Amino acid sequence: MSLSRMFARPLIAAGILYGAQNALRHTDDLAPKAATVTDKVVPAAKKAVPQARVIPDDPATLVRINAGVQIAASLALATGRAPRLSAGVLTASLVPSTLAAHAFWGESDPEAKRTQQMAFFKNLSIIGGLLVASGDTDGRPGMAWRAKRAGKDARREAHHLASAAKQEARLARAKSPVG
Repeated sequence: MSLSRMFARPLIAAGILYGAQNALRHTDDLAPKAATVTDKVVPAAKKAVPQARVIPDDPATLVRINAGVQIAASLALATGRAPRLSAGVLTASLVPSTLAAHAFWGESDPEAKRTQQMAFFKNLSIIGGLLVASGDTDGRPGMAWRAKRAGKDARREAHHLASAAKQEARLARAKSPVG
């Protein structure tokens, strides 16, 4: 692992970890803000996956679940365990958290609006870092590159085999007594 990855992953995870533990400590304060998002997302999720009857409706429970997911994924990212998967999970969990907690467009007080905007765009920056981390292959070629390379190698090998077959056919015709 490169030095930049060794420092970047824990730094990205630290902010999310702090926010998640804060959400666990202040769930009751965050639940009304979360309800603005969960009231739209939960019915859509239940409609999309009708057999999933275990999706809770309570915003406080969803805040706790999201915080738990963020803690687990942050620790995995910080320690380098499944960093691409954990970065993807964090991205998915941070989007609704950001929309619920930092809805600056609904603020009327200019100072509160400015504070929420700052937090909103800070979270967007973290999401950007997580998107980069979710695609990071640690300096090794990814699956898409490997598949493309295998196709290119197969085409080149087929071309060489076709050329060799043509040459063998020419040699065989030249040696044949009939031709």
